[in-house]
Amino acid sequence: MLPNRFEARMTAGQRIHVFIQSSPARMAVIISVVLFAITVAINPRSLNMAALGSILLLTLVLSFASAGQTIVLIGGGLDFTVGAVMSSAAILTTYVMNGQDGRFLLVFALAIGMGIGVGLLNGICSVKIDLPPMIVTMAISNVVTRMQYVLTQGSPGGYAGPKFVGSVINKIWGFIPSLTLYALLLVPLVFFLLNKSRFGKQLYMMGNNPTAAHLTGVKTDKIRILMYVFSAVLSAFAGMLGAAYMGTARCQIFDEYAFNSLVAVIVGGTAFTGGIGSFAGSIAGALLMIVLSNGLTVLALSQPVRNIVQGVVLLLLLIVYNRERAVRQ
Repeated sequence: MLPNRFEARMTAGQRIHVFIQSSPARMAVIISVVLFAITVAINPRSLNMAALGSILLLTLVLSFASAGQTIVLIGGGLDFTVGAVMSSAAILTTYVMNGQDGRFLLVFALAIGMGIGVGLLNGICSVKIDLPPMIVTMAISNVVTRMQYVLTQGSPGGYAGPKFVGSVINKIWGFIPSLTLYALLLVPLVFFLLNKSRFGKQLYMMGNNPTAAHLTGVKTDKIRILMYVFSAVLSAFAGMLGAAYMGTARCQIFDEYAFNSLVAVIVGGTAFTGGIGSFAGSIAGALLMIVLSNGLTVLALSQPVRNIVQGVVLLLLLIVYNRERAVRQ
């Protein structure tokens, strides 16, 4: 009876705060619906199949980019190479394919190989050399970005294969992007990795309390390195799909996804301190960010004003979504 009496004494603001803290993913979806309703009320023409399809497609791309970031944050790490890896994978895709679909397997192998290399480098520097993950991943991100310019000489080149492009941007039932088919494969894979696999269970244990996890026999160094590898591999795959969506690629084309994926994951309820989070929450966070961006575009605001408004709104959301520090003693 005590919890009920306590709840009865809570103010409306306290109830909202408790709801947000207990259901961040659901709250992100609710806010997204409200923002979209406001957008439609301001401009009824924004409610159409093309707009809905575009929101879904961009949400999926950001969700794919957020998958690896979710894994790393749950494990108590941080990965700023997401955007650089995506951009590099996109460049590899367009340069190697050069408009030919027969080279998909080669591109896939190169992109995934590049992701594994970057992930291992992130993990080894963070774990074995014991450098701060933020500094390490930012430095490696810069190196990966410079390599893009070495490869391309700063000029865009090549195109994704037409069939590959179609597998991403073609519409099902008139508005659902065919990219959804990739989601049907990737999303269950990430859910299994986090919720059903031994790796996922050990990842949550390590993120919540690395000392206790180590004492129970978890090979924390191995798990930490693997989480960076998974993050880079998923980012590389997201970059391939992004290249198909864009058709071609240039240096740093997806660099903003390093920040956007981090915000989407945190807004979706993953604790910055590790041990708490879910991929479902990250998808909800990605939806919220895309709907917010779409609403600002519909308002026809200038780019600087849009950036300011988006930054302020996201800052407020991050403050509201702030969680208690995980137990790590």
